[in-house]
Amino acid sequence: MTSSRVVTVAAIQCPLGGSREENVERVISHVETAAARGAQVILPPELFEGPYFCRHEKTEFFSMARPLEDNPTIETFSELARRLGVVIPISFFEKANHAYYNSVAMLDASGELLGLYRKSHIPDGPGYEEKFYFRPGDTGFIAWPTQHGVIGVGICWDQWYPECARSMMLEGAELLLYPTAIGSEPADPGLDTKDPWQRVMIGHAVANVVPVVAANRIGTEEDQSFYGASFICNHRGDKLAELGRDEEGVIVQAFDLDELARMRAGWGFFRDRRPDLYEPLLTADGERWG
Repeated sequence: MTSSRVVTVAAIQCPLGGSREENVERVISHVETAAARGAQVILPPELFEGPYFCRHEKTEFFSMARPLEDNPTIETFSELARRLGVVIPISFFEKANHAYYNSVAMLDASGELLGLYRKSHIPDGPGYEEKFYFRPGDTGFIAWPTQHGVIGVGICWDQWYPECARSMMLEGAELLLYPTAIGSEPADPGLDTKDPWQRVMIGHAVANVVPVVAANRIGTEEDQSFYGASFICNHRGDKLAELGRDEEGVIVQAFDLDELARMRAGWGFFRDRRPDLYEPLLTADGERWG
């Protein structure tokens, strides 16, 4: 007889150009909607407390950061997670003494804070000036054992790196989640990255035999428009649920984690790995020295 652990995941997509209070209330409403639809793991977008401030390099925006401890938003969602019995990764701008990070606080279905992940890959380019604000994360990649499965969370730019996805899988992840804020390129209005953005994460799903959940924002903030397209795909890379470029709402999908584990073992990707040959991955340029 085979076992079955069915977990229902959700992604939230919404505009986030308002005040902190307005944005938090909007996300809370969507979390409640997702939970009412049976979701047990619910993913809001990246840095949902405010507009995407990284468009510009302005020192005034550092005042938006808050520490992990006694963080009002995290405390609010902790109570919400406990009340609804859901897992929620909370993306926030973290202040740690004199350092600043783009971080996720992982809240279990009991409301317990399981810990902190700090974004590892920090982009730098027109409209995405994140290196001005954030140090590269120092937590390493994490797979969180929650009441609703083992969950790996990467943050936005992390989603482009197969090393991030594979590392979370090697830690035991059963679901991969990516909160994000991505849209138009102010320096190149003709460049639309929506399809490559989805394809790279779909590649992680196939290569690791794991579902992927991505949550993006929508709307226009100054000269930058976020293209939504939040989605949930299965281990085959099939998009099972997707929101449009301007569509606010929640998508929900159930997965049998035990059946996925059997499929993952059957494909043999982790059996046939050759870490003894992957030394170039530990270098910046692929060169072996010494």
